[in-house]
Amino acid sequence: MKNIDLSLDNCIAVHTAIENVELDNENVLRVVKAEKLMEFDENTYTRLKNISFHNGIIEVKMLSRLLDDAPDFARGFIGIAYRINEDDTQFEAFYVRPTNGKQCHDPERKVHGCQYFSYPKYTFSYFREHQMTQYEAPVDIDLNEWIILRAVIENEHAEFYINDHKVLIVNDMKHGANLKGSIGFFVDIGTEAFFKDLKVESFDE
Repeated sequence: MKNIDLSLDNCIAVHTAIENVELDNENVLRVVKAEKLMEFDENTYTRLKNISFHNGIIEVKMLSRLLDDAPDFARGFIGIAYRINEDDTQFEAFYVRPTNGKQCHDPERKVHGCQYFSYPKYTFSYFREHQMTQYEAPVDIDLNEWIILRAVIENEHAEFYINDHKVLIVNDMKHGANLKGSIGFFVDIGTEAFFKDLKVESFDE
């Protein structure tokens, strides 16, 4: 797998604010939403320059905190976007909701620990409205802890792992098998997100 530089020179902020900061004595990428997009599952990420990803493996360590002004419904949303097209109007994505993890005692919230979505149409609200429950699953994580996300992407199929545990399988990614594009770091409302140690392997090379 290839290590990818997460310095600001290699990143493009899309509806986010980004900076390189020191956390736990390491240089990491900090990402927060910068604009008041109040809908969920929007194109709120920082994406990499000069990369075209189709099939392969994406692995990154990430940590999320709630911002001081986070609303009550904030869940620490943090994850990745991939196969992002040039104008940020189509992509696939996966994220976790850490407050629905280890410290959550509400069984209904627990089942919504992680989420696949496909922008722009197939958001979490679309899946729930149509009672399509296969795109969410529980996760055993918490705020303010480093977790390892690994995504294995091949054609229409995706497998997502958290700390080496398979948490979600998607057999029908909504943009189909052929979309390709950049990789990004997704955040949503109320989240302070940190990323480090990005590794990417392409199956197409």
